[in-house]
Formats: sequence, C-alpha cells, structure tokens
Amino acid sequence: MAARRTTVLAGTLATLVLGTSALLAPPALAHGPGGRPGPGHGPGHAVDAERFARQVTTRGVWRHLEELQRIADRHDGNRAALTEGYEASARYVERTLKRAGYEVTRDPFTFGFEVIDAEALTLGTGETFAVDQMQYAPSTAEGGVTAPGSVPNDVTGCTADSWAGVEATGTIAVISRGACSFAEKAIAAQAAGAIGAVVYNNVEEMLFGTLGEEGLVDIPVAGAGQADGAAIVAAVAAGTPLTLEVRYHVEEEESFNVIAETKAGRDDNVVVLGAHLDGVEDGPGLNDNGSGSAVLLEVAVQLAKQKKLNNTVRFAWWGAEELGLIGSTAYVEELAGQEGELDRIATYLNFDMVGSPNYVIGVYDADQSTYEAPVDVPPGSAETEAVFTGYFDSRDQAWVDTEFSGRSDYQAFILNGVPASGLFTGADDIKTDEEVALFGGTAGIRHDPNYHTPADDLSNVSREAIGIMAPAVAFATASLATDTSAINGVSGPGDQGHHHGPSHHGKGRAPHHGHEHGGLLKAS
Repeated sequence: MAARRTTVLAGTLATLVLGTSALLAPPALAHGPGGRPGPGHGPGHAVDAERFARQVTTRGVWRHLEELQRIADRHDGNRAALTEGYEASARYVERTLKRAGYEVTRDPFTFGFEVIDAEALTLGTGETFAVDQMQYAPSTAEGGVTAPGSVPNDVTGCTADSWAGVEATGTIAVISRGACSFAEKAIAAQAAGAIGAVVYNNVEEMLFGTLGEEGLVDIPVAGAGQADGAAIVAAVAAGTPLTLEVRYHVEEEESFNVIAETKAGRDDNVVVLGAHLDGVEDGPGLNDNGSGSAVLLEVAVQLAKQKKLNNTVRFAWWGAEELGLIGSTAYVEELAGQEGELDRIATYLNFDMVGSPNYVIGVYDADQSTYEAPVDVPPGSAETEAVFTGYFDSRDQAWVDTEFSGRSDYQAFILNGVPASGLFTGADDIKTDEEVALFGGTAGIRHDPNYHTPADDLSNVSREAIGIMAPAVAFATASLATDTSAINGVSGPGDQGHHHGPSHHGKGRAPHHGHEHGGLLKAS
C-alpha cells in the first residue's frame, strides 16, 4: 500500500511527477463482439462459488508467499519497483500463470520520479538529522538555508496567535504535529516571517507529510521524527543556528504490470482483479503486498481449471504502486483514451494487504455507510461491496468498513467511473477495543506493526487472516465470473467470440507525487 513517500533505488527517496507514454498497446479486450443478452437470459455457465471458495486454500496461498520471501532474501531483502527483486517476483508470477495455461503479458509504462539530492537539518554544532521534504513544498538552493530557529508559543503553530510575541522573521520554524494540517502550519509560519519550517512528529517515527497542493507557501517545509524534533527544539532554545536543505531532481524510469485473463468468458463484460506486486525498499513486503499478490495468484491458478465462464476474468499485478499508484493509473488512463474500453469492465476488485498480523476484516466502504468517500463512487460499487459483505454475513464472519479513500490501486478505476470494492486487513491505524472484540488481537497497536519495515516478512503474515480472506476473494471471483447483473445488469454468457489473449496497455500518466491520505487505511 502506497505511503506518503517511498524510497526508490538504494539511498534515495522518490515520488511521482507526470509520466510519459510507453509502448503503444493493442486495443483492450479484443476477444470478439459479444453483445448483452436480452431480459430473461439464463445464467449460462455458472461456477459453484461455494465450492470454488474451498479450492483456494491457505496452503496454496502460502506456497506463493514462501517463494516471494525467498525472492526477497536473494535480492537485498526487498522486492521494490525498479529492482531485481521486483523482476524476480514478476517472473515467478508469470511462470506460475503460464503453467496454469494463461497467456501472460507485461504491460510497460514510463514515469518520472523525484530523486532526492539532499534531505537534512544540520545544527550549528555539526549534528545532522534526517528530514523528509513535504509533498508540494519548494526545494532549497544547494547548501540549504541557514538561520536561527523559532518555536511557536503553543508548539503546534496552527494560527497567527500561535506566533504572537515570537520573533519568527528570518528563522526556521520548528513545529509539532497535531491540531491542524501541515499546510496550515506552513502558512502560519510563513506569515510570521519564517524562511523555512520543520514539522516534527508526535509519535516515534519519521513524519512523511504533504501540503495538499502546490503554491501554498514559498518556503521549504520538511518532516522530522519525534526524538529528533525534541533535540532540534532544545538547540533552538540554546540559540544554535539551523541549516535546512531539501532538494531533488527528476529522472525517467520504466516498470511494468503483469496481466493475464481467462480464455473463457464473454468479451464485453470483464471482471478485473488487482493487487500490487511491488513492495518498499525497507523490507520484503510480504503483507504489503505479497499477501494480496499471492491470494490473487492462487485464485487465478484455480480458476484456470474452469473451462467455461460467463464473464472474462482479468488478473493484474500492478507495478510501482508504492511510488504512487503508477502502474494501475497508467493502465486505466490508456483504457480511458480508447472509446468504450472502460465500459467493458463490469467491476474492479482490489486486494492490498490481506494478511496483517493484528488484522481486521475490512471491506472498502463503497456504499459509504460508515465513511463518506472523498470522490464520487461509481454506481455498481455498493453492489460489488455487497458480494463480499454478503459472503461474510453468510458465515457469521465479522467485518468492518474501510474508507474508500483512493489510497490503493482502485483509485484510477473509481475516478474513471468503474465500479470497485475490495478487501483490506489494516496497515498503520491503531486497533481499537471494539475491533479486538470482533477479531481478537491487541488493542493500542497497529493492525500491521511491521508496515513498511524490514519485519514485514513471512513470519509476520497472519495465516488466520489469509484463511478468511482467500476464500472470500475466490467466492467473489466465481460469483462475478458467473453473473454481474446486480452491478451492471449483465447476465448470461452472451456471444463469446474468439479470444485473442490478454490486452496490455503501456501508455498513461502517473499522478503527481505518491502521497494519498485517508481514514482507516493510513493516517496523515
């Protein structure tokens, strides 16, 4: 699952800028005509969803997870985009799919990313602290800005009153996280006369933040960890000058998605399932998102044994999600540029982190019964959500809504009007007493304490969570491979046409930067 800022290549940090077009791809879904059936058309080739759910087992998923762990172990401990670990992960997925009988396509895309040249705050004593340049904040010149420090009188620095009586002109403001947005802190500091700002965290970790949009301030703004922030505040109190240097340059890179789809199924009604294959550089990424990738792979392997389907099922392992949802965005944006292609997609199902060790059973809240979505939710999304919730309800399995905030690869789909939902077992939100009552585990710590760390390895993936989620994914896949009429009014096999293999789409633009934010998924 994408974080606010993600390392790319050893020793660097990267986020997105506008990408460029990759190789020209053939038209999407080029299977054949396949018109919609008329009213009363029968169910055609139904897959027994209950039986299929039993065929996708924890044991089968675990074999894929074990291989992804071995791949990380052989490749510097990670499977991040643009690394050999990612390439090896993709080769494993491709080999497994080909053995199952799929035609597999690599879907290339090019994109720009920001390589960090400097991110540091240095005291006049020579002591240096790591900082993170906030998204949409200006860079410094080479060598940075040097000035005395200043601290607001209420530490959070949210308003002009916070700076009343403080000599802030020509200083680097040092501000605590909390009470208001990072943008409000930066704006207030600049209005008080500061020439730079550092916001330090109120928990023990680096602060990765965003100002939300460009042009809000003219001063560099960076995040820092809680302990470092305390040391910087002490240095300001002692009159020690500060030097803040944050700057980057843009490079162009290429990565790819892995795409496969069933040979059976009508060509004008496609169910798409996706999970991002890349992880972060800081660890093997076995929950984020080896778990979703492995479940998707086992579902694909078992579905290949079904020789007749009403609807085509397409599987996508997205690249460069951790850099800002790049692969999925490129894919959808190319489809959006081809008349009628997105209309062929009945719905999109997303699986990003489904094995969290302190898990919840989360379903994306497409009907907004708990969380109001920050974007328009496409019609049919609530009905897609209901496939999962209905499955869980039928088994007396507790579940909770997860905010439909756009923090994973479904973002581009819903922004382009494609119905979507999916499953999620939690990242860095804190587990509540109410969630413990429903799912067990430990209150007061994260759903995944190992999120984006070296400890996100196989030993910290929950077999129990996989055992709940994998059959749910299988059930939804089989159900929608048979009938999507509740979502888009289409039922029955239609005119199948001749299958020409999976489409692949390499053109598209990545969103600026990789920072998204939302409720249950990840905190700001």
